[in-house]
Amino acid sequence: MSETFSPKQVARAIGVSESSLKRWCDRGLIPTVCTVGGHRRLPVQGVLDFIKTSQRTLAHPEVLGLPSPLGGRRRTLSDGSAELVNLLVAGDELGARRLLMDLFLDHHRVSQIGDAVLAPAFARIGELWACGDVEVYRERLACRICTRVIDEIRRLIVQPPPEAPLALGATPTGDWYELPGALVELVMRQNGWRTVSLGSNLPFETLATAALQQRPGLFWLSVSHVSNPPDFAADYGRLAATLGSNTPIVVGGRAVDENLRAAMPGANFCNNLVSLETWLKQLPQPTSETNSSSR
Repeated sequence: MSETFSPKQVARAIGVSESSLKRWCDRGLIPTVCTVGGHRRLPVQGVLDFIKTSQRTLAHPEVLGLPSPLGGRRRTLSDGSAELVNLLVAGDELGARRLLMDLFLDHHRVSQIGDAVLAPAFARIGELWACGDVEVYRERLACRICTRVIDEIRRLIVQPPPEAPLALGATPTGDWYELPGALVELVMRQNGWRTVSLGSNLPFETLATAALQQRPGLFWLSVSHVSNPPDFAADYGRLAATLGSNTPIVVGGRAVDENLRAAMPGANFCNNLVSLETWLKQLPQPTSETNSSSR
């Protein structure tokens, strides 16, 4: 997807005249950049931010490289999960992409899409696999499809400025699940954090090294699988000591039960993405001086 578009392209995508679009740009409602030749270009992130804040819709999203709505109807979170299950089990990547992008472009937060659509959809696919009604390869393919769509949505969210606080995160050793971490990254980005997902199945030792080198304002762990809880808790303790008391750690995932919580003093726990977003809104954003003082 192209990162910038001409005023003519954006006007067609929104369904307005080019003169109206240029007036919006002149008023600062849509950010613009100028080429070396002096031509005005509109970043796609800024265009979509304007669409959301002005409560408009895209008449021709394909002009911006976005899928057209299925059937021309608006999406709702309530019926999105069941529809997504059918699309993913069938391996329909284009249909799944349209569904998830429609929800995002219809002003739903990533946290809402994750909790109300993606999480129950994969829970249902897991049930179908356990009953022998779905082959395991289809579950893996579903994960890959959704990860690709989430990565596409990531490029549509306005990037926080360089001075924004940094959040680092990962899934620890033995945890290969990528989709939950990708969603956490987007939720944090939507809430003003420069977020870097270090990856999946990473040893705690390398996470501690990353924390020392990058000096984040917060650190997150997505925990979908724990093979040895005592070892996990001990490794977490060493990571927490490395981060220091001024750097909050937020933890979530289906493997985080009450016993594991009790073994992780100082951690902040979120049961889902919406609770994570609520927690982030209550958290004072740190300064670089605050980050450095915890070392």
